Amino acid sequence: MVSEISIIFPAYNEEESVDEAARRAVEAVELSGIDDYEVIFVDDGSSDGTAAKVEALSASNPRIKLIKHDGNKGYAEALKTGFTSATKKYLFYSDADNQFDLKELKNLLPAIEDYDMVCGFRIYRFDPLSRLFLSWGYNLIVRVMFRIRIRDIDCAFKLFRKEVFDVIKIESRKFFVDTEILAKARKYGLRVTEIGVRHYPREAGSSTVRPSHVISTIAELLEMWWKIMVRPGSRE
Repeated sequence: MVSEISIIFPAYNEEESVDEAARRAVEAVELSGIDDYEVIFVDDGSSDGTAAKVEALSASNPRIKLIKHDGNKGYAEALKTGFTSATKKYLFYSDADNQFDLKELKNLLPAIEDYDMVCGFRIYRFDPLSRLFLSWGYNLIVRVMFRIRIRDIDCAFKLFRKEVFDVIKIESRKFFVDTEILAKARKYGLRVTEIGVRHYPREAGSSTVRPSHVISTIAELLEMWWKIMVRPGSRE
């Protein structure tokens, strides 16, 4: 039974969303009957008031914590900071944009008893058509290249045992991080399953994912394919 958990939110310019994200996180863990928890916001060099908002939340609830990057280091670095800073036995991450119902975390908890990772997949996805097309193509390519049997690789609704990150060392810099984690989980024989979750339109702020990121993502994909699938003996 899950009795402790770290909720991790990578956040970049999410001033309008962090209050609601924190409220939903606390509500989700309390609904799940978990008393020992922490909510970690990793502010990845935001230029708005994201950090100040989280500091105010922390003042009223010390279980809400802020970690700040000096500059914008990228999505993968924000997640890496959150995972390595977490103190609880189980780690859950989602984005701070409130496009998921965090109360559905309770649906993932029973499965983590038998698996190392539980991945959400979006039953229906509320994103612009261009992003849906790019995501479909990306998922197809990486499933073939890395032989990953997960239908929604970059879904930001995942639960892990903390010791997963004793085995998997994150090397990604930006948006490839979900693929890297799942590819390495397959390589090292970790147990992975998936459960459907609902997805909602963004209520505030804007996505940091742009079509211009395609080229850098492909370059990172090829680099990681070599390291994970070809380079012998690597556990990095």
